[in-house]
Amino acid sequence: MTQKTVRAAIVGSTGYGGVELIRLLNAHPSVSIASVLSSSSAGAPIAEGYPHLSEICPDILEAVDPDEVRKKADVVFLATPHGVSAELAPKFLEAGLKVVDLSGDFRLKSAEAYRRWYRKDPPPQAYVDRAVYGICELFGQDVVGASFVSNPGCYATAAALGLYPAVQAGWIDPDSIIIDAKSGVSGAGRGLSLVHHFSEINENFKAYKVNAHQHTPEIEQTLGRAAGRPVTLTFTPHLVPMTRGILCTMYAKMTGDYTDEVFVELYRQFYEGRPFVRVRKPGAYPATKEVFGSNYCDIGFSADPRTGRVTILSAIDNLVKGAAGQAIQNLNLMMGWEETRGLMFSPVYP
Repeated sequence: MTQKTVRAAIVGSTGYGGVELIRLLNAHPSVSIASVLSSSSAGAPIAEGYPHLSEICPDILEAVDPDEVRKKADVVFLATPHGVSAELAPKFLEAGLKVVDLSGDFRLKSAEAYRRWYRKDPPPQAYVDRAVYGICELFGQDVVGASFVSNPGCYATAAALGLYPAVQAGWIDPDSIIIDAKSGVSGAGRGLSLVHHFSEINENFKAYKVNAHQHTPEIEQTLGRAAGRPVTLTFTPHLVPMTRGILCTMYAKMTGDYTDEVFVELYRQFYEGRPFVRVRKPGAYPATKEVFGSNYCDIGFSADPRTGRVTILSAIDNLVKGAAGQAIQNLNLMMGWEETRGLMFSPVYP
């Protein structure tokens, strides 16, 4: 199966994540888009809502019917809201399709944690247990050959890639971690809300879901695997008046006298052979503009001997490495392809 073109269906094609999947999969040498689906816009051309796809993706949006999808596709990307994937993923899996879920429904292994943070009833535990959590640079070996992958959250990706090696090495105290994250407004999706109106977000910078964001337990779950014990941390997200990008500025107490140089060396060794993580040299810090439109995660450090703390910074494009790009990276691993296939493009600059 590794030699043929894989047919992909995208459910939730009218959201930003779905549209980004279309952009990236159209350039993938081993994937063809077989179907684009939307329960809310079935029957309309996708270019009607996204004119930039005119003559690029002429497809008519189809209703969501797993039995029909199985006739056309080998893999389904679920770019659907939380709660919707919980209903759809089991149906597509039982239809014999591979599934990559971009929602948060199958990320948390604890039903209690899901109920608390997502304020919804959890999906069936058997499917939660079956789902492989797919941060490729950390758990890619689990993804190879899998049929069901839960794609990580955008904030969780940036934070985990920035913190995991230091936690695993025991260089920082996991319970001292504070994550200060900023995101462009595309992370909130295309739906209308007062906070995303131009006059509300322009020239504004605000925190939201303070101590209540659903990516908090996801980050803790991942770092718990690195620490070998439960981790509790502080996470505060902010909205920035830009379209794309996430910058996480993370603080932690060091357990020894570490320098910028040794942090750089630790991380370069940890991510050796993982081309989408770029570790900056000492004194150089990442910026969202430098990963815009790409699948890269850039990481930088500043160890402070005065306070005994280290500041770790990571930057990603929330729609690519934080969503569609990582989903395709997971597909590549699921299919036994090189993980870079269809994703080796430069960031858009300026």
